[in-house]
Amino acid sequence: MSVPATSTPDAHMAPPSRVEHVCAVPHIPEAVSAVRRRARTVLDQWRVPTPTVDDALLVISELTTNAIVHALPPAVLRLSLPEVGSRRALRIEVTDAGPVPQRRPWPDGPHPVEHNENGRGTGIVAGLSVRNGISCHPERTTRWADLHMEP
Repeated sequence: MSVPATSTPDAHMAPPSRVEHVCAVPHIPEAVSAVRRRARTVLDQWRVPTPTVDDALLVISELTTNAIVHALPPAVLRLSLPEVGSRRALRIEVTDAGPVPQRRPWPDGPHPVEHNENGRGTGIVAGLSVRNGISCHPERTTRWADLHMEP
């Protein structure tokens, strides 16, 4: 996810939940599939409906990839089941140590090639969630998304 999302004040974050799972995200590309498998196991144990699990795994992939590619380690995935409004929701949060400092290109050096595949993650997360945002603090950034679950 290379497109920056808007910062959201903590006041808009969901209330704490009683059910929570926290998992470290290793700072290597291969970690995304491992984190996704672990999340599937947890969501199945929580009896999250299959359509929500499918959407959640895509959101988890996007947020963890963003943390690995665009942020400093360490990163942590947090899953929880808060109530949003009067409905039960699945909250997905990925917290990292903030953005990687931008390197200045060499004046005569090659320019990086932009890939058309980059930059779609924010739109995917927004499309699959009922609410999403970013909470920025001095030494960490949390990207989060809430997905409604069918009763």
